[in-house]
Amino acid sequence: MSLRPDHFVKSHALGNDYLVFDEGDLTFPLVPEAVRRICDRRRGVGSDGILLVVPSDQADFGLRIFNPDGSEAEKSGNGLRIAAKYLYQHSRTNKESLTIETKGGIVRAHLKIIDWVVANVSVEMGRAEVGPAERLDAGTDVVPVNIGNPHAVVFVDDPNGVDVPAVGRRIETDARFAPGGVNVEFVSVESRGALNVRVWERGAGETPASGTGASAAAAAASAAGKVDPGVIVKMPGGELMAAVGPDFSVTLAGPVEEIMIGDLSAELVSGLRALSPSGNSG
Repeated sequence: MSLRPDHFVKSHALGNDYLVFDEGDLTFPLVPEAVRRICDRRRGVGSDGILLVVPSDQADFGLRIFNPDGSEAEKSGNGLRIAAKYLYQHSRTNKESLTIETKGGIVRAHLKIIDWVVANVSVEMGRAEVGPAERLDAGTDVVPVNIGNPHAVVFVDDPNGVDVPAVGRRIETDARFAPGGVNVEFVSVESRGALNVRVWERGAGETPASGTGASAAAAAASAAGKVDPGVIVKMPGGELMAAVGPDFSVTLAGPVEEIMIGDLSAELVSGLRALSPSGNSG
């Protein structure tokens, strides 16, 4: 906890940007309407989501992950890597290896420190459950993958040739994945050591990168025998390194960069408090 109310840190991982708050710093309830307002790039701070650090009885820290539409995600690979950097960089821990509990399970993060700055974070994402390929009602073949949150991997010749918003939204809302929807990855195999991926995130839309999406793509490609255990996942925002074990456990590594540190204004906070059904502070 900082001494500044409604304090936040904004960071990105391959262009996937999040705001990190500590639950103890908030003076308003983080209801879905508040999340949507804060994440709005014109009327709020703007981000792909919010990471809320909370206590945990099972790990070093707990983390709640909110999509920009106000829904709560089970897990985010880039969000976890951003949170791990925040926790070390802002003196919440001096551990270079720490555990974080999410709705999708507990992960371990490993920090690479260069000149006192966290430059690279790897996370043990857990074991991916890769199902057999299925054909949806719309005729699209998908490989279902669960890595603490649900994914549908679609192998294509060229992700850049796909209308990602149209096809991604259709798969996300397909009855097969009701009621919660699914994250979608469009994947082409460049070589046994590299994948090209575009991501449609449930609750967020197309994003430049996704850690769980990269993990799901690597696990599905590995299960199909298309890639080696260590594979570079190339996305519009940059590259992540994914290592897939014999049991389909995935470790994901890549850079994280801090963008800014700030405090929400009193005027914005007043409006956020008014969004709560009770109108009370957090």
